[in-house]
Amino acid sequence: MALPQLKVTEDFVIEGHELEWQFSTSSGPGGQHANRAQTRVEVRWNVIASTAGTMQQRDVLSERFGEVIVIRVETHRSQKRNREEALDRLADRILNGLQVPRSRKGTRPSRAAKRKRVDAKARRGRLKQQRKRPNLDD
Repeated sequence: MALPQLKVTEDFVIEGHELEWQFSTSSGPGGQHANRAQTRVEVRWNVIASTAGTMQQRDVLSERFGEVIVIRVETHRSQKRNREEALDRLADRILNGLQVPRSRKGTRPSRAAKRKRVDAKARRGRLKQQRKRPNLDD
């Protein structure tokens, strides 16, 4: 069987021999099929030992996910569909790991917003002032 390669992006392709597969029986109900068929799929990809992508990309991935990324799938009844699902999940995890979060740009309130806030505070203060008991001088 030819080992499938995983194309995450145009410049990030994981060769099939870098993926380590393991199969076992799925958990849960299902009778004889679930007890005998090895449909659960586990795929492991060693980020450090890989040749996919650039060294910087692999460093970022290993920092975020560790040296080895493990994906387990047992949602489908067939091993083939679970294998495809595992490859999709691995590609998604790698894509999400490579995305650089945008830095937050700090903003300041506008002059009108400051004035509106101060006016609201003054209005609230006058309202509370009216609740006080009147002075004897008034």
